[in-house]
Amino acid sequence: MNYLKTKVQTAMTADSSRCDLIHSLLYLFSCLYAAALRSRQVLYSRRVLKTQKLPCRVVSVGNITVGGTGKTPMSIYMARLIEQLGYKVAVISRGYKGGAEKKGGIVSDGQRIRMTPEMAGDEPYLLAKNLEGIPVLVGRDRFRSGMAAIGAFGVDVVVLDDAFQHIGLERDIDLVLLDDRRPFGNTYLLPRGTLREPADALLRSDAVILTRSPNENTATPEKIRKMAHRRPVFRSRHLPVIAGGVVGSDETAGQKAGPDGLKQARVFAFSGLADNLNFRDSLTAMGCLLVGFSDFPDHHPYTDEDLADILESAREAGSEVLATTEKDFCKIEGRIHWPLNLVIIGVQTTFGEEETAFRDFIQNRLYAS
Repeated sequence: MNYLKTKVQTAMTADSSRCDLIHSLLYLFSCLYAAALRSRQVLYSRRVLKTQKLPCRVVSVGNITVGGTGKTPMSIYMARLIEQLGYKVAVISRGYKGGAEKKGGIVSDGQRIRMTPEMAGDEPYLLAKNLEGIPVLVGRDRFRSGMAAIGAFGVDVVVLDDAFQHIGLERDIDLVLLDDRRPFGNTYLLPRGTLREPADALLRSDAVILTRSPNENTATPEKIRKMAHRRPVFRSRHLPVIAGGVVGSDETAGQKAGPDGLKQARVFAFSGLADNLNFRDSLTAMGCLLVGFSDFPDHHPYTDEDLADILESAREAGSEVLATTEKDFCKIEGRIHWPLNLVIIGVQTTFGEEETAFRDFIQNRLYAS
């Protein structure tokens, strides 16, 4: 089973020219998936399937590929931006793999977090930890969650986290995130590739945001702008930051680490993300000496055995410091006594020179709606 899973994962990122039995079978399933997407779109366009509309402004943050484009940091950024523009905002997430996904509920009222990571799901809990003063709700039924946010908190803007495919709920601003390094993966739909939808789904968007965009100008924005029929395309970057107090056993435990807190330190890191490689690259960019790394699948539920293996591997590698992500730490906080300092790495979104242009775009669209 593990062998087959590995083959499928390899095929999803493999070059489009590859062709063998596994790739051919996955391509067949991709064609069936594409037909289902088209049928669903037709049913909505002909109003056989009805859309719902919340009595407030709705901003959606989503993507058209599986995992790893930075939706959670962008949802945090958007909630803060909309709050700064003078609106009362709440964030709604599906709560994928969380205990409250089906029935829904309030993760945070803005003052107190009411759910555990297991109940809320990884991303909603992380949203709640980073959005003091802003309510966070979960639920598969986004309309019901939105009405709950309006009723409980009197919000006038709802930010939908990871909702581009949730076309049953109308929105005023649809933002689609693409990873600048590989916007469309290997160009195939699931399961042959990583596309949730074909590239022409960008035509449903109001703006496209390229994430992890390099400092230098590239041809990518203009290429995407043409594909999206001249919709605005903004470039953003992810800045790795030390996100909290150091967790550990010595006198530095609980202290706030500075921006250069990992420079030249011998670090053993671990993460369970859709893109663990990007976390490794971020640590290297922060100047640490990466002596080892344990990677796990996205949304990995850490066992006591996993944590023991991490500590043993770190000891064998001669590590001075451990490092993990905010998302991973949410699932292991308070679980064990750390014999080494554990530094928690977060991500901040920045638009650089395009910050003002993006802010003006959002402000104008919210005002117009």
